Amino acid sequence: MAKRKSKIQLRSGSELDGIREAGATAAEILGLTCGLVRPGITTGEIDRASADFMADRSCKSAFLGYKGFPGNICISINEEVVHGIGGSRQLLEGDIVKIDVGILTAAGWIGDNAKSVSAGLMTEAAKSLLSATEASLYAAIACAREGEPLSSVCGAVESHVGARGFTVVKQFVGHGVGRKLHEEPQVPNYWDPREMSSRHFKNPRLQAGMVLAIEPMVNSGTEEVLILEDGWTVITADRALSAHFEHMILITDGEAEILTPRPRGFEPTVD
Repeated sequence: MAKRKSKIQLRSGSELDGIREAGATAAEILGLTCGLVRPGITTGEIDRASADFMADRSCKSAFLGYKGFPGNICISINEEVVHGIGGSRQLLEGDIVKIDVGILTAAGWIGDNAKSVSAGLMTEAAKSLLSATEASLYAAIACAREGEPLSSVCGAVESHVGARGFTVVKQFVGHGVGRKLHEEPQVPNYWDPREMSSRHFKNPRLQAGMVLAIEPMVNSGTEEVLILEDGWTVITADRALSAHFEHMILITDGEAEILTPRPRGFEPTVD
C-alpha cells in the first residue's frame, strides 16, 4: 500500500528499537502466513490465520480498516497485483500468491513486508518472474546507501526486471514507514525524470535513520493495471501474471539494514 505524507523522518535510539521489533514481528508473521499456502485452502482461511498470528504476538493488522480496507492482510492471486482481499476463493495447484503483511505493534510502530509464493508446483515462467522480482528488490537495497539519491534505488528495480523482459507497475509505489503506514518519501519502482515532477515524486539524498519500504510490483506483460469493482484489488490490464516482494530497510552509514529478515526456510531465491 502507498500514500504521501509530509516530511521525511530520521529515526534513532529507542525509535529504532521499536522499528526493529515491528519489522522482525512482521517478517515472522509473513513467514507463518506463507507457510499456509497450499492447494485447497481458501484466501479467507489464510487471512483469518494471519490475524491469529498477530494476536499471539500482541500486535494487530495495520491494514484492517485503513481507508476501509476489509482484510487483515493483502492476498492477491496470479494476475492480481496487490490489495487482494481474503474470501471464499480456493487456491489451485500452481497459483501464484502474493501476501502482504502490515502490523501495528502495541508500542505504535509499523512493520510491513510482502512475498510471492506458489500453491504447489510453479511453471518455469512463474519461477522466472518471481526470481527476477525478488532479485530486483535486493538490487535496489544494494543501492540504498547514505548520500545516494533515491532515484538510484528506484531505477535499480526497473533496470533489473526490464533486462529480463518484465515491466514494473508505476501506479503503486513503496514508501517511508514508521509510526504511520505511509510516510515520506514515496519510492517508485522506476525513475523517469520526465514523469517525476508531474507525479510530485521527490529525489532526496538518502540519510542515515531513514526507514523505507521498498516493494517491487512486476508484471510479465503490460505495466498497465486496473482496479476491480471491490475498489481494492489491483489486476494486470492484460491478465498476465504479476509478482510482489517487499522489505523494510534502515539507511545506515554503511549497507542498508533489512528490518524484515526472512525466517529460516523463506530465505531469498534470486537469479
